[in-house]
Amino acid sequence: DSSLKVTRVDFLKSQNTQQHHTDGYNIKNLVVRRGQRFQLQVSLNRELRADDKLSLRFGIGENPMKNRGSLLSLKPEREDFNGWKISLVKKDGKECLLSVTSAPNAPVGKYNLHVKTGTNIYKPENGVIYLLFNPWCEDDVVYMANEAQKKEYVLNDTGYIYVGSAYSIYDRPWNFGQFEEFVLDACMYLLDKSKLSLNERRDPANVSRAMSALVNANDDNGVVLGSWSGNYIGGTSPMDWIGSVTILQKYYKTKKPVKYGQCWVFAGVLNTVMRCLGVPSRCVSTFDSAHDTEENLTVDIYLNEKGEKLNISFDSVWNFHVWNDVWMKRSDIPNGFDGWQAIDSTPQEQSQGRFQCGPCPVKAVKEGDVYLPYDSKFVYAEVNADRVYWLVKKVNGRDKYYKIATETQDIGKKISTKAVGQNRREDITWEYKYPEGSKEERMSMQRAYSFIRPSGLMPRSGYASTVQTLGGNTQPLVLNEPVTKTGLHIEINNTEPLHPGNPLEIAITVKVSTPGNWTIDLTGSCQLQYYTGKVQANLGTTKETINLEGPSEMQIPLKIAPDAYMKTLSSVEDEVLILVTAIAEVRETKDKLTKETSMRFQYPPITVQMPETAKLYNDFPCAFIFKNKLNVILENCKLLVEGLGIFKMTTFDMGDIMPGRIMKSEIICTPTRLGERKIVAKLISNQIKGISTEKGITI
Repeated sequence: DSSLKVTRVDFLKSQNTQQHHTDGYNIKNLVVRRGQRFQLQVSLNRELRADDKLSLRFGIGENPMKNRGSLLSLKPEREDFNGWKISLVKKDGKECLLSVTSAPNAPVGKYNLHVKTGTNIYKPENGVIYLLFNPWCEDDVVYMANEAQKKEYVLNDTGYIYVGSAYSIYDRPWNFGQFEEFVLDACMYLLDKSKLSLNERRDPANVSRAMSALVNANDDNGVVLGSWSGNYIGGTSPMDWIGSVTILQKYYKTKKPVKYGQCWVFAGVLNTVMRCLGVPSRCVSTFDSAHDTEENLTVDIYLNEKGEKLNISFDSVWNFHVWNDVWMKRSDIPNGFDGWQAIDSTPQEQSQGRFQCGPCPVKAVKEGDVYLPYDSKFVYAEVNADRVYWLVKKVNGRDKYYKIATETQDIGKKISTKAVGQNRREDITWEYKYPEGSKEERMSMQRAYSFIRPSGLMPRSGYASTVQTLGGNTQPLVLNEPVTKTGLHIEINNTEPLHPGNPLEIAITVKVSTPGNWTIDLTGSCQLQYYTGKVQANLGTTKETINLEGPSEMQIPLKIAPDAYMKTLSSVEDEVLILVTAIAEVRETKDKLTKETSMRFQYPPITVQMPETAKLYNDFPCAFIFKNKLNVILENCKLLVEGLGIFKMTTFDMGDIMPGRIMKSEIICTPTRLGERKIVAKLISNQIKGISTEKGITI
């Protein structure tokens, strides 16, 4: 029988994956990027003759069909099919070397390869080929020219997420782990679950929007279930994750949402998913981010007469919020908006009936073109709203509201991401906004307002019926700090390190720059709040009347004893921040000014001891040392450790650590991958929600 049969297909995995920058994926199958050639070695039962019919069939989806474009039949003699190319590179006896180039806009996903010879069909083992987006291909819409950027935004499997507050930003190391076992499969499962049509899978705009919906569990049983309740029984507290790998592996195994996440967890996981699929992606943190529920570009903050913030507003300012930028050309909107696009998987508001957000061109936010898809009004408000302060006074037993200040430069500060190729924070505020107060910023703002049309001036709390009408339009198109007759200015600082267990020593500095004798009433308050702006506890207030001979300044101390806050600190599962609010009023001129600052507690460090280099598959020791320099017992301590390619995620129970005691913990690492690797560790206890550390090693 001389009918032609295939005896074997060699996917030439090591050569192909190196050329396609996919050699990191921990998977048996071949992973390649679209628009770039890869080679296959086909072994036959006899030599290939001129009249033999041989074709490679690539099928995608449940029931691949030619007329639907889900089955591609490639014949070497007919080179081009749907933008895919195939050619016979060389024949050598019974061996054929074939070269295949997929279309640069091919749908991404899993393709089943069969080889047809005459009437025979050969199904190779591990014959599923994974096709990804290709930032190295000039014809792919995710093309990124800069090599260092691709290394960071596509290939780097570790990084940082910036959290804290504008006053004290810190980096939280995060293991993205897009190459780890089952992570690619989890992403492919999400693609199938997204119900995107084959055609929609060609465009990263559709894919990134679908992934922003699927990374949260709302309305589609997605990856992570969000919770800001402060009670995480039956799941993992959002503070206790140090990477995406455990989350995606668990989700892929159970197909059920993983509990629990907050914004940095959603952003960390979405970053993993996008990098894994081949779309350049970065985590972006915005400090003092507005969560404005009615697109009217103002966020209302209510203070009582002691200067304490009240939890009655529908909208809020988060100390920080984290989303993602993905890189692509947008073919669905007018020219000029290619490049970074913001996507956000934290479930905040529905967009087209689902909890999804983006892709929104970062350039559209900067220019005020907030009519462009998707969700650009929402993203614009997050970084550009005004903060309006209202004083709530009891008058004849009813609450009355008095507007005391509008702060136009407070929202959307210090927009941050990890720098390319360096372990440091890069400020990218300029990509999202023109400089505050510049002519371009005013024009951009006027443009944005023309599409948003703020809806009236009532503060939007459930108590709006008792509002004193204050008249006038609050649209501040003049964007400088409120100019006061006295040049009143407030600064808030801590004068001692903010260590849990010590008194919190804060100073409120009041300055006047205009000559004259001024009497100033100062109200200051200190509270504990979640990063979402929700107040957890009132710690103390101060009320002073001071006389200043301008120009001069005076420092008013605000001191909080440990007993006032330690109980709250130990009972909540989230990290809380110290919120200090000050209101100053000059009696002679009725000038009013409000200032608030959030600060984070400061903790002693963990040190890591391990060699600088190690050899593949050769064990090496790694030690973590922590000295409790605080005046409190750290109860119920746990050490979380993960090193991609060197140490699987493990949690160690460390018990209680007494003040002054040193904890030392040693592990043995086995490197299974070459190159720059990193160990990441985090210590958590009832009193401290997370001291992170990391150290690099070359394998």
